[in-house]
Amino acid sequence: MAYRTILRTADGPVTTITLNRPDKLNAFTAEMHAELADALDAVAASGARVLVLTGAGRGFCAGQDLGQRRDGEAPDLGETLDRLYNPLIRRLRAMPLPVVAAVNGVAAGAGMSLALAADIAIAARSASFMQAFARIGLVPDSGSTWLLPRLVGPARARGLAMLGERISAEQAADWGLIWQVVDDDRLAAAVTALGTRLAAAAPLAIARIKRALDLSWENTLDGQLELERLDQSELGRSDDYREGVAAFLEKRPARFSGR
Repeated sequence: MAYRTILRTADGPVTTITLNRPDKLNAFTAEMHAELADALDAVAASGARVLVLTGAGRGFCAGQDLGQRRDGEAPDLGETLDRLYNPLIRRLRAMPLPVVAAVNGVAAGAGMSLALAADIAIAARSASFMQAFARIGLVPDSGSTWLLPRLVGPARARGLAMLGERISAEQAADWGLIWQVVDDDRLAAAVTALGTRLAAAAPLAIARIKRALDLSWENTLDGQLELERLDQSELGRSDDYREGVAAFLEKRPARFSGR
């Protein structure tokens, strides 16, 4: 597929998908969703070890492009979520490789949801986050009502969702919404270093860590202990575990194969 609204580039084991509608702050359209789905298929088939999501220009993603709605239109937004947004969020959360959101500017509405759905979000200091849904008479979607209370607790989640206030990248980091905030001119280097580090990690372990952390919200302690037991039992028989132990004993970097 030839892309018009995104860019997909690869640097060794790290693939970057850039939302590329900078004149619209990379707001979502149906075309962008289709291109993202195709790009994620390509990433899954490529053997990439890390996926980075970012935006072109001065925005990460402003959410849905409301200019795509015709005057007087009463769309079935639930159908839009079912067809476009929900599959995207499910896909990102289920990907076995680490997903990094490099938030270079405003992340609003579903754009904020997209950033929060990543495994690790790192933001430029000038970036900002906003749950803009209530301002247009909607509830947060694209997973935000699930993600927000788990990341910042119920009190801050309610404030973010009901007030729709913009918060800075520094505040987002202080609240635990994102992993790290860096100066604008350091974002690219910080993301490159993070991608390199994650690409060198054990792929099987990363995939199981993602799954275990998500399932922990549903499991009892006993259920989670059993999940950990099963994962360790399987991973302990992997080539990666043997390599990791050997590298530790030999005081050298590990070379994980994903087997």
